[in-house]
Amino acid sequence: PFEHEFFLRITQAFPNVKILRLDNEQPQKKNHQDSSITRYFHLTELHLLEVHDDYIEEFLSDSKTCLPNTVDLTIEYEAMQRVTENFTRSTTQINCSKLIRLNLYVLGDENDVNLDDIKHYFPRARIFAKS
Repeated sequence: PFEHEFFLRITQAFPNVKILRLDNEQPQKKNHQDSSITRYFHLTELHLLEVHDDYIEEFLSDSKTCLPNTVDLTIEYEAMQRVTENFTRSTTQINCSKLIRLNLYVLGDENDVNLDDIKHYFPRARIFAKS
């Protein structure tokens, strides 16, 4: 598993990282409440498909990560719904409000997703959903 310190080292070694794709379904082992915030100053694309919910929280929680106002996020709808506690969780809302585009992959029926119900959580983002 990738721990919070790994992502801190990534941003230190590659401060201009623009695209980040993560594929890891193993949960993190540590709770990183007292760690430094990881800052991605130049990130424009973040792909979090087929990842454990811990990594979604790692990138969306404002106590762990600071995202710029330029991010295009690709993620599974159901995972996003879980981590954001049905689009109501305050610790993930700050980073979600910075997204400019949200690409949701729906595992269930695409018609069950009402994008109007979640727009408040992503006020700047153009939202797209597909199965």
